[in-house]
Amino acid sequence: MSSDIAVGIHDLSFASTEFVLPHTALAAHNGTEIGKYHIGIGQQSMSVPAADEDIVTMAAAAAAPLIAAHGSDRIRTVVFATESSIDQAKAAGIYVHSLLQLPSACRVVELKQACYGATAALQFAIGLIRRDPAQQVLVIASDVSKYELDSPGEATQGAAAVAMLVGADPALLRIEDRSGLFTADVMDFWRPNYRDAALVDGQESINAYLQAVEGAFKDYSEQGGRTLQEFAAFCYHQPFTKMAYKAHRHLLNYCGADTDKEAVEAAIGLTTAYNTVIGNSYTASVYLGLAALLDQADDLTGRPIGLFSYGSGSVAEFFAATPVAGYREHLRTKANRATIERRTPLDYAGYRDLHQRTFPGDGGDHPTPAQTTGPFRLAALRDHKRIYEAR
Repeated sequence: MSSDIAVGIHDLSFASTEFVLPHTALAAHNGTEIGKYHIGIGQQSMSVPAADEDIVTMAAAAAAPLIAAHGSDRIRTVVFATESSIDQAKAAGIYVHSLLQLPSACRVVELKQACYGATAALQFAIGLIRRDPAQQVLVIASDVSKYELDSPGEATQGAAAVAMLVGADPALLRIEDRSGLFTADVMDFWRPNYRDAALVDGQESINAYLQAVEGAFKDYSEQGGRTLQEFAAFCYHQPFTKMAYKAHRHLLNYCGADTDKEAVEAAIGLTTAYNTVIGNSYTASVYLGLAALLDQADDLTGRPIGLFSYGSGSVAEFFAATPVAGYREHLRTKANRATIERRTPLDYAGYRDLHQRTFPGDGGDHPTPAQTTGPFRLAALRDHKRIYEAR
């Protein structure tokens, strides 16, 4: 198949949770100066799942508008990227496949590599489309970021899902072929099978992230990629939004470019709007940044955007996406903002109750309280099986 075929993101939608915890409530609980959250890490609030929400319900809610708009006849693959997996064997995407009533002639797989997984899914999807441009691939990134109560990482929690319909002749963005890669064996963030909450070495994670920025962009340049000056904006993985600022300053410094505040703000300022109120959504994070940029920026038609995807442990990739003519007519700006505004604020006690909620491991019948007003819910755990419902 000819490599000059345009392949990329045809449509993009995202979903979050029923509840939100303002960082003012967290600060009031633990006595932290609010500036440490609002300014220090750049976070205003964080999405909190209801008792009957998880990565599947968010994923299905994110993908449903894509199916409603485009149908499912051409979707022959669903790739579900997550690091909040609900089963060690069965792909979470199979539940989504069922909830959305997708065709049986479809492959469904789950990918894992920390926060990088969705970019791997996107790149794999592009390969499938190049082999058969008639088909489309549904790529879903869905995660719940969870740390121990009263831990340093607690303020960076969040939850969201991004669904992307990938295909030929895309209506939103064309993904360019050049890509810069970087992998290093680093224990900066990990979650053993016996833990619900992740372990993180904060300073090591920042250092590993910055090392990966440099390594991935170095490889991107060596692969014949664009120069720094050609990009209209940059989207970074945002474990907290100020990390994007650190990352871009590091990249500018590595490239010998001006690192003044105005240059950094111009490059990434519009990409943090959704992440700052949703929190860290792991695999979905960089694509929430992309959605925020497209929803707010002036016309970016034909102007390349740099994307940097980082997954702890660590794997990273730098690549370029270019908005195509007419892309603004296909944005879901109103729906995206409604997703954020529909969340109900929690007090700290309500958040703590949800944070500590777990299913017993006895295989019994454990219904969940009906809390979400979303289109899908986790109804129960019964005989070790997760039971989902579409409203």
